[in-house]
Amino acid sequence: MKDLTLVFDLDGTLVDTAPDLVAATNHVLAHVKLAPVTEAELRPFIGHGAKYMVDRALSTHGAELSEAEHEELLELYFDYYGRNIAVGSKPFEDTVAVLERLRAKGATLAVCTNKMEGMSRTLLDALDMSRLFAAIAGRDTFATSKPDAGHLLGTIEMAGGRPQRSVMIGDSRTDIATAKAANVPVIGVSFGYTDTPVREMDPDAVIDHYAELEQAITKLMG
Repeated sequence: MKDLTLVFDLDGTLVDTAPDLVAATNHVLAHVKLAPVTEAELRPFIGHGAKYMVDRALSTHGAELSEAEHEELLELYFDYYGRNIAVGSKPFEDTVAVLERLRAKGATLAVCTNKMEGMSRTLLDALDMSRLFAAIAGRDTFATSKPDAGHLLGTIEMAGGRPQRSVMIGDSRTDIATAKAANVPVIGVSFGYTDTPVREMDPDAVIDHYAELEQAITKLMG
């Protein structure tokens, strides 16, 4: 693992954030007197961002709101989520232990997420995970964000790595497209937030559990 830079997506890859994202969405729905939605209903849309998720939740009720009302609900969403960012969210099983082992073997770890950087750091701080990463790059860290290759390449550079000795790990089509655009190998995780099985997205490898990650990296990078 020495001299490798391993770059992880956040939501649905490192951390199961669905409980708190759904809670924030339902807080917004309650504000406009609409019934809550279930995690199962929202889970496939989590990776598309807060606006999309709120819009989908509203559409389940056939609600039609003005642009100004949408903006008000988004502000309400982010306020609530920021105050409740790690109530139910937690790392996926064995994630922290595996990351610590990879670091001990010489790998450099980084996060490349379309969550805002400040919010990403707040979440990782709350879960005592920020210490694991040499770089944490969010949607607003650079001029571009995923699926633009510049987001991933900028994250690798920030972590002190090289693209040719890096691997991306993510759960979505966006993560896989970003890695391919940057010419970086990509490992898909099957337990994330997508309505399409990650194996159908043509990653270089797929894992079903973090216990499989080191072997998958070794097969890709030697």
